[in-house]
Amino acid sequence: MKLFSKKPDQKLRKQYEQKMKEAMEAQRSGDIVKSSELHAEAEKLLDQLEAQKS
Repeated sequence: MKLFSKKPDQKLRKQYEQKMKEAMEAQRSGDIVKSSELHAEAEKLLDQLEAQKS
């Protein structure tokens, strides 16, 4: 057991937040297709997070 191991949901939450940030930056730069793709990936991560909580 690691002393400072993160919980799996914290790792997914961080990945979700990163994808949302990337999607926002893509949208601001005008790349709507990339923004949509990143939002879809973020939604999958959010679904995984909710599934773990259940």
